[in-house]
Amino acid sequence: MPPRRQRPRESPALVAFGRQMRRMREAKGAKQETIAHITKVSGPQVSRIEGGKKRATRSFVVAVDDFLEAGGSLISLWEDLNKDGHPVPIWFDWPQVEADATMLVCWQHSVIPGLAQTPAYALALLGGNQEAADARISRQTILTRENDSIPLTVVLLLDEDVLRKPVGTSETMREQLEHLLEMSLLPNVTIQVVLSSGEHEGVLGDFVVATMEDRTEVAYIETAIRGITTDNPAELSTLARTLVELRSRALTQAMSRELIRKVIEERWT
Repeated sequence: MPPRRQRPRESPALVAFGRQMRRMREAKGAKQETIAHITKVSGPQVSRIEGGKKRATRSFVVAVDDFLEAGGSLISLWEDLNKDGHPVPIWFDWPQVEADATMLVCWQHSVIPGLAQTPAYALALLGGNQEAADARISRQTILTRENDSIPLTVVLLLDEDVLRKPVGTSETMREQLEHLLEMSLLPNVTIQVVLSSGEHEGVLGDFVVATMEDRTEVAYIETAIRGITTDNPAELSTLARTLVELRSRALTQAMSRELIRKVIEERWT
């Protein structure tokens, strides 16, 4: 029987806030002891706040913002963190979640997911923004990271239409689909195609669920306006049910490879 999903011991949003605060402090060359002195709290408390293990009070954040001459930016982050209905703020550091995760399960029905994009595909998708494309491709290093106690497992579920939707030139698409075939041979990567026929929950939007080393989960959901990050148990449960349905409809990895090869020959050659 699989272990039960645990509630997060540390809120991903608090961890993200702590990282932001630490970066701002280090940029000013200030030590944790100095922050403790000016806020009149203990050094271990500052460490717990920066580690995402303790929620900062408003008075603490105001004092730190003033000391670091942050111009209210740290206060704004704290206010975002505490808004009702927004358990994870919009500035949440999702790439860091990817880097810390032990498993990523991704559903895409619109485009190839970023972790599987080629440089040419990413560049075309991002309107020729080379800096943004390079940043996206650099995140793929997590796929082959080494010397980790727990390696990263990646499951990519792709709508069949993603394989046929043109992004860039035919050469770009052919190279992209060939890259998917190569990726599918990695021992830690599973790529499965979900046939486009029929209605299912996945048509509502793209998302990725990250499982962390302590078995807590965080999800990133694409919307028409922006991406939303959540660790809400009810929302995670909904995504889990959607993934069960999608995987039940998906082709096996071997059959998915055959379909990708077929699309290359029929559509992009």
